Amino acid sequence: MLILIIGLDVVGENPKRFAVVSWYNGKLERKGEFTLYRLIRFIQAKRPDIVAIDSVTELGDDLRKFLRALPPGTKLVQVTGRPGEQRSLQSLAREHGIRTTDRFDPYEEAKLSALLASKGVGYEVLAFEDEVIVKVTRGRSHGKGGWSQDRYRKRVHNLIRDKVREIEDRLRRAGVPFDLETEEKDYGLARGEFRIYASREELAGIVRPMRGGDVEVRIYPVERAELGFAPLKGEEAVRERRSVIVGIDPGITVGIAVIDLNGNVLALHSERNMPVGEVFRFISEIGHPVIVATDVSPAPGFVEKIARSFKANLFVPRESLRVEEKNELLRSLGVKVDDDHQRDALAAAYKAYLRLKPKLEHVEAKLREAGLSKRAEEVKALVIQGYNLGEAMQKVARRERPREEEEPESGESVDVRPYVRKIRELEERIAFLERENEELRGIIREQRRTIERLERRIADYDEEVRRKVLRERELEAKVKRIELLEKQLREAKAVIERLSRDLVKVKRMNVVEIRGSAVPLKVLRVLSWRELERIEREVGLRRGDVLFVVNPAGAGKAIAEELVERGIRALITEKPLPGPVREVLREAHLPFFTSEELDVKRVDEFAVVERETLERAIEELLERWAEEDREKEAEKFLRLVEEYRIERIKELKRKAEEELEAEKRKR
Repeated sequence: MLILIIGLDVVGENPKRFAVVSWYNGKLERKGEFTLYRLIRFIQAKRPDIVAIDSVTELGDDLRKFLRALPPGTKLVQVTGRPGEQRSLQSLAREHGIRTTDRFDPYEEAKLSALLASKGVGYEVLAFEDEVIVKVTRGRSHGKGGWSQDRYRKRVHNLIRDKVREIEDRLRRAGVPFDLETEEKDYGLARGEFRIYASREELAGIVRPMRGGDVEVRIYPVERAELGFAPLKGEEAVRERRSVIVGIDPGITVGIAVIDLNGNVLALHSERNMPVGEVFRFISEIGHPVIVATDVSPAPGFVEKIARSFKANLFVPRESLRVEEKNELLRSLGVKVDDDHQRDALAAAYKAYLRLKPKLEHVEAKLREAGLSKRAEEVKALVIQGYNLGEAMQKVARRERPREEEEPESGESVDVRPYVRKIRELEERIAFLERENEELRGIIREQRRTIERLERRIADYDEEVRRKVLRERELEAKVKRIELLEKQLREAKAVIERLSRDLVKVKRMNVVEIRGSAVPLKVLRVLSWRELERIEREVGLRRGDVLFVVNPAGAGKAIAEELVERGIRALITEKPLPGPVREVLREAHLPFFTSEELDVKRVDEFAVVERETLERAIEELLERWAEEDREKEAEKFLRLVEEYRIERIKELKRKAEEELEAEKRKR
C-alpha cells in the first residue's frame, strides 16, 4: 500500500525551524526548512500517513498544539522508541540495514526518521482517547425581546432538536455506542451533547461539523492527561491475568467496582470526568474482565464500549435496580462505599456475580472431583465465555500436561494420579471420536461414488429429451417476460392517461393565466414554518401573494401572525382553518376562503383561481368585515353613551339629595 511519510529534525531555535524530508513509494525528496506555522500548513495540505521524528521533545511546548493540528489519519511517530527506552537513530539504522553519513546534518536525521518509520520502526504518539464530544447548539444570538425574536428562538430550538435526532439516528445505524444529554426548551432543545465512544477516524462521514448558520455542530476530541506510546508493529506481551467481574456506573462521575469470581471485592473507585481510556487502563491493571455489568436497562453506550474493548460479556439486569435493592446487596457484602457511584457500580457487579453463582459453584464442585481445583478460576472464566464444562476442563488439562512433564523432580511428592486418570479418559474419548470420524468418512466416500454413478446416468440421457426440457424452459421464460411487459405496458398507459388529463388542465390554466383572467396560487402542503421556508427557497414569497394550503390543521397563532407580517393578500385552504388562525387573520383583515368557495383549479403543485372571482370575493368579504366592524363600533359608542347617561343621572340625584339635606339643616 502506498503511503506518504514526512521526516523531521530541528535546524534551529528562535524561531524554531525544521528540516523536512518526504518518503513516498521508496522515493526520498528534500523539501527544505519550515517554521512551525509553515510546517503545520504543509502537513495539512499533504495529509501524510506518518510524521516521523527522532524525539517529540524537540517540539517543546508546541507538542500539544502540533498534535491538535494533525489532520485525521496522520500519525506522529517517535522512531527512537518510547520514553525511557530510546535508542539512537544511527544504531537503529545499522540494525535495519540503512546506510548513514553525517550524523550532524539535520536533513540526514530527518531522512533516517522517515526510512525507519517506513520499515515499521517506532512508536505512535497518542494524544487523544477513543472518545469524542459532539455539541449541538445555536449558531447566533436570538436578539432582544419581541414577537419576532420569540418566533425565531422557537424555530432555532426546533432546528437543534431535529439535528440532534439526525445525529442520534446516524450513530444508531452505524452501531457506534454513545451517551446523550439534552436541555429542553420551547418544546424543542436548547442544546444537545453527545459523548461518543469512537475515534475521530471512525466518525468520518457519520458526524460532520457545522458552523455559520442557525445551528452549530462542534466536535471535540477528548485529550489524554498524559501522552501514550503505541508500537507501529503489533508487539504484545503475553501474560496471565486474573479474571474479574467489573461493574460500571457512567456519567459525569464514573464509578468502578471490581470483584473476583468468588465474589470478593478487589477495587472500588470513582472519578469525575474520567474518559474511556483511563477506565480501560484502571481495569487492566487489576485483571481481565470476563463480565462488564451495569445497574440500568438498557445499557449505556459507555458501558457497551468498555465491554466491547475487553471482548467481555455484557450483563444488563431485566429492569433497572432500585436504590433499596442496591443497599440490600451492599449490606449482604458488608462493604462500605464512598459515594453513590461506587455503590451503583458494586451493586451491578455483585448482581452479575449472584446471577452466575450457582453455575460457578457447580463448576467448582466438578473441578474438585476431577482434581483440577488449582485451575478453578481459569475454568470458570472459560465457562462464562461460553465453553461447556467438558471443553473448558479439556483446555486447562492440555495446558497443565506439558507443565507436569517439564517439572523437575523435587523432594516433595505431588499426587498426579487424578490428572493422569483424567488425561487417559480424554485420550480414550479422542480415540473413540477418531474412529467415529473414520466411519463417517467412509460413509461420505460411498455417497460420493453413488452421486458420481447417478451423474453419469443423467449424462447418458437422450439429447432430444434435454433439448425438449431446454425448449420448455425457454418458452416458460418468454411467457413470464411477456406477462411482465404487458403489466408494465398497462401501468405505462395508466400513467400516460393521467398525465394527459393533467396536461389538458395545465394548458387551460396557462391560457387563463396568459389572458390575465386567472391568478396563480403558491401551494403549501401544510401550514408550517418548514413549508414556508421551502416555498420561500424554491419560488419566493412576496407581499401580495395568494397562498393555497392543502391541510392547515395543527397551525397556530404564531404562523398566522407571520403571514400577516409578510403581507399575504389572501389565504385559500382545502379544509377549514383552525379557530386561533381565523381569529388572527380576521383581526388583521387578511381574507381567507375555502377552495369550494372560489372554485380553485389544481394539478399537483400548481393551482389557479379566476381573477374576477377572487377580486369579487375579497371585496365582498372585506366589505362584510368593515360593516361588522362599524356595527361593533356603533354598539360600543351607544354602550358608552348609555353608561354616561346612567352615571349622569346618579350624579344629579346625589346633588339633589345633598341640597335637600342642606335645606333641612338650615331649618
